[in-house]
Amino acid sequence: TENRVDSESAIPAFLYFEKTLTMATLNPQVKAVEYAVRGPIVIKAGDIERGLQEGVKQPFTEVIKANIGDAHAMGQQPITFVRQVVALCCFPELMDSPAFPDDAKQRAQRILQDCGGHSLGSYSASQGVECVRRDIADYIAQRDQGVPADWNNIYLTTGASDGIMSILKLLVSGQGRSRTGVMIPIPQYPLYSAAISELEAVHINYYLDEANCWALDIEELQRAYMTAKHHCQPRVLCIINPGNPTGQVQSKKCIEEVLHFAYEENLFVMADEVYQDNVYSPDSQFHSFKKVLYEMGPEYFSNVELASFHSTSKGYTGECGFRGGYMEVLNMDPQVKAQLVKLLSVRLCPPVSGQAAMDVIVNPPQRHEPSYAQFTKEKRAVLDALAHKARLTEEILNSVPGMTCNPVQGAMYAFPQIFIPPRAIQEAQSLSMAPDMLYCLKLLEETGICVVPGSGFGQREGTYHFRMTILPNPEKLKVLLEKLKEFHLRFLEEYSQQEPQTNRNAQDQHSEMSKKPD
Repeated sequence: TENRVDSESAIPAFLYFEKTLTMATLNPQVKAVEYAVRGPIVIKAGDIERGLQEGVKQPFTEVIKANIGDAHAMGQQPITFVRQVVALCCFPELMDSPAFPDDAKQRAQRILQDCGGHSLGSYSASQGVECVRRDIADYIAQRDQGVPADWNNIYLTTGASDGIMSILKLLVSGQGRSRTGVMIPIPQYPLYSAAISELEAVHINYYLDEANCWALDIEELQRAYMTAKHHCQPRVLCIINPGNPTGQVQSKKCIEEVLHFAYEENLFVMADEVYQDNVYSPDSQFHSFKKVLYEMGPEYFSNVELASFHSTSKGYTGECGFRGGYMEVLNMDPQVKAQLVKLLSVRLCPPVSGQAAMDVIVNPPQRHEPSYAQFTKEKRAVLDALAHKARLTEEILNSVPGMTCNPVQGAMYAFPQIFIPPRAIQEAQSLSMAPDMLYCLKLLEETGICVVPGSGFGQREGTYHFRMTILPNPEKLKVLLEKLKEFHLRFLEEYSQQEPQTNRNAQDQHSEMSKKPD
């Protein structure tokens, strides 16, 4: 476009040029996506953090980001053996170094043998590197005490999120009352609601029982299913175990009931099991959906369609940045399976470095190998520290008036319920924001603590929560929890006063964050 000048206005004509992509023409499904874990509170925290670095004065010296399960960002040290194998894969010249143990070198050599050109920089097959898939199948069979696992049912993914999205893409179809409905727990990890919105599927919310340590109640599943049948076709049942954001570990009996329900109603089951190594309560135990399904007998094991997901990002490794993960898919129609491979081939392959990291997690050092002692010591230290912090978080939160927290049985989060006084609720409504969003925003601005409002995960009407990670080191976690306690007491006192206070300053301050989450 030439830079002509309009003779009357003297404004260059290119300034009138209309953009093709505007908010009016943007895909409406993108606008519908909400992802609270990296939402407006986190954006605000980033702004404050940059301000602190530039010398802006705040009533605190640092922003403590307790909003996301990013272990290494919170100071957790990498597991040495994982990094050794990935380093050797990335730079094979290190094979000659005596600094690397033989068992790490052997694993790296085996992975590289299955890579094109013996290089981690080559594309892998769309399903993943074959030896990694075989190792995952062996791991699953060992984890599930002999339940058979076929490596042909294993697909490497870019984190668990990629696998979850791929399976949902296969399942969403139909129009109107035949449109696919996806059953998700409330509270839920926002990936699910975001994916359902993006794919224009129908949300079917079933509520976890907060009064019973966030247990999954089969009657609530049935209620949600029967209600949804009037306006969509329920086809998918999603379960997160151990729970995110709720931290519960479902019992074997509960899982049996869920699988029986899925069998009866012909639902495709998606089991998000990325926290399977993160179980802290001595009274809790992780049971994989696959193992329970197998033990229910061949009628169930041969028929219920099940996809289960795991990741490098959680557990004891916390290797979020590698974006490694896998899914195991059972009882999928062979023709649909070919379509899944086609879909996965569009994105070529997951990061091969992440596949290497996933391989180490499922194929760790054995007792007879030189790295076993150090690996076991590091793994135990991480999990023991998490268990300690889970107990500490629960105890301190439950000591705060107007706050209750269920036991953090597993995963990496606490999800306490908070009392918000009526005046604070009214102020939030006047600002067109959720009450727990107002609470979390004030917490950030007064203390530098960044947590995620419960409204971003879903919650029962009239209840308010926030999610915080237990990942900070124990000293920082204690500081965080004490600051949180002091803030909560101030918040209750401020909003329990009888005299009405003007909302003008708050409205100016929070106007950029005024959109209320779904």
